[in-house]
Amino acid sequence: QVQLVESGGGFVQAGDSLRLSCKASGRTFGGYVMGWFRQAPGKEREFAAAIVWSGGRTYYADFVKGRFTTSRDNAKNTGYLQMNSLKPEDTAVYYCAAGKTDPRTVPNPNGYDYWGQGTQVTVSS
Repeated sequence: QVQLVESGGGFVQAGDSLRLSCKASGRTFGGYVMGWFRQAPGKEREFAAAIVWSGGRTYYADFVKGRFTTSRDNAKNTGYLQMNSLKPEDTAVYYCAAGKTDPRTVPNPNGYDYWGQGTQVTVSS
């Protein structure tokens, strides 16, 4: 059974950094994309970043470019989302997801088969 377990959320001040981790188990993820999404109260889930597990190509939403970086450690079967220069509008529950999604549809949450439980990120001004 595939599981994605997230960690690393928390309460920080504007301008601070956080690193989210997503530990995957139950299979190897060659050929998969690991995506990071977020959902703020009253808003739809939105795409933030993604990485192709084999090869490491990355994708980013415009609002995180230059601030967030996604990476993965194959040996640990773990993906990461490094978030710098956090803003209050980054406050949300952050989810990692994995799926064999087509690169053209990376931002679409429907393209992912497995989801983590979510981790809360709160950024205070």
